[in-house]
Amino acid sequence: METIIKPENIVYGKPRLINNNPMHYCPGCSHGVVHNLVASVIDEMGLAEKTIGIAPVGCAVFAYKYLDIDWIEAAHGRAPAVATAVKRLNPDKMVFTYQGDGDLAAIGTGETIHACNRGENIVIVYVNNAIYGMTGGQMSPTTLVDMKTATCPYGRNVALNGYPLKITELLVPLEGTCLVAREAVHNVAAIKKAKKMLRKAFENAMAGKGTSIIEFVATCSAGWKMSAGQANNWMVENLFPAYPLGVLKDRV
Repeated sequence: METIIKPENIVYGKPRLINNNPMHYCPGCSHGVVHNLVASVIDEMGLAEKTIGIAPVGCAVFAYKYLDIDWIEAAHGRAPAVATAVKRLNPDKMVFTYQGDGDLAAIGTGETIHACNRGENIVIVYVNNAIYGMTGGQMSPTTLVDMKTATCPYGRNVALNGYPLKITELLVPLEGTCLVAREAVHNVAAIKKAKKMLRKAFENAMAGKGTSIIEFVATCSAGWKMSAGQANNWMVENLFPAYPLGVLKDRV
């Protein structure tokens, strides 16, 4: 008897929109899993020909090499501004950005906040690993207090560096945001939940409900100088308490 696999039951297979180009990400990196989830949602919603992704600066700068959809490259931090223009010029398209914490929460803070405040009908996919992974492991706005990086080798010092920036929480009270959630992809249950939340975000954008942002608390085994397993455990023990998972805002 032939086994029929329903698309909604696929958690981490290889979606049709993911091509055969080998990904450059480090072992244990969350980006590959998130790419798969984004591709699965786009495919299942039948939006392959209607989706435009705004590629980031950072570890996922080459996202366009792996997902076979239309892409536009944005300058560092400017993805929400580019997405705003693309969506307003193409209101029938599904437009999303894919950004890391250095891109979104550092140089792109202004673009992020104002796009969300305006309620642009886009999806922001935000991968937060609390470090600048691509450029050598420097401190980012989301680096934890006392967390060691290449630019704060003795740990983040509040008196010198300030507190970690929880930008997702800052977006909750803005009237333009309709969905604000924080997810992870460290196990099967989390992956399933994250996929459902991504789909809801894409549905919101197509329905013109405003801005949806899905933060993924992620690992960076290379930047953290850990094995993939150690990084996963460290994330659960340290990042999750600082950036708790869950739905922060869901406006029907």
